[in-house]
Amino acid sequence: MTAATPVQGEPDKRKRVLVTPEGIAVPITIASRGARVGALCLDFLILAFAQIVVVLVLLYVADGLFEEVSQSPGDAISGAGEFLFVLLMLFVFMARYGYFLAFELGPRGATLGKRAVGIRVAARGGGRLTPEAVIARNLLRDIELFLPIGLIFSAPSGESGAFGVAALLWFLIFMGFPFFNKDALRAGDVVAGTWVVEAPREKLVDALSTQGAAAKGSSYLTGARYEFGSAELSVYGEHELQTLERVLRDDRSEAIGAVHGAICRKIGWDPGAGDERAFLEAFYAQLRAKLENDMRFGKRKADKHS
Repeated sequence: MTAATPVQGEPDKRKRVLVTPEGIAVPITIASRGARVGALCLDFLILAFAQIVVVLVLLYVADGLFEEVSQSPGDAISGAGEFLFVLLMLFVFMARYGYFLAFELGPRGATLGKRAVGIRVAARGGGRLTPEAVIARNLLRDIELFLPIGLIFSAPSGESGAFGVAALLWFLIFMGFPFFNKDALRAGDVVAGTWVVEAPREKLVDALSTQGAAAKGSSYLTGARYEFGSAELSVYGEHELQTLERVLRDDRSEAIGAVHGAICRKIGWDPGAGDERAFLEAFYAQLRAKLENDMRFGKRKADKHS
């Protein structure tokens, strides 16, 4: 069973502890509402800039076709003009939907704007961020943002009255939604089962490769040597490696015990109790080395599902 609970006694109300399906307790921080707004504004600026660049390139390549498309009646547009118009519509569609989907389905779970402010999308249940969840949260953006804005600006001149007020209320309700729940969820997050959290800043190259059993390959407490085969290391990927790194950095005994038990059950080991950290350091170092070696040959394993 998964759960996310506030950290007791923590002055920062955005702190949570996420328990993954494997029983791993991972401390996380909910992204601030300001960071989310900033990321969205950056993403819109990136999209606007990209669309301007594409239009300028097409204008340069297609010469006078833009003028033909904008001035000619529908039945007078040439085949080249029609192709240009279709191409532009496809690009606008892909920019509007494909940008968010492509980046949030990537290993970082974040658009360029989210990366810039240090936040990412994650599944609230602690599992893998699925394509269905990403599609759902982004399609809801139309209802939350684009539709009401479109209705506000498309209201007939002099007749906006109740129509404009209704569209404005629609817009304000959805924009205010993150302020009425403690996890700053928008409607798309509620439907998709996602939330936006602060992304960890640590780099793997600065990780634990020179500490304890990770460096020596053996326990400084018992002298036991932990060596794992390729099949045992292949069950996990980059996501699990980063989760294990955070657990080792936080050094919380209950989390280390839970992760130790989850990994042992997964790979079929029974090393006993009392040496959990050394076991995890050795597993971490060897898993990291394997993933880095695979990457040199063009093979990447994002998580245990891939």
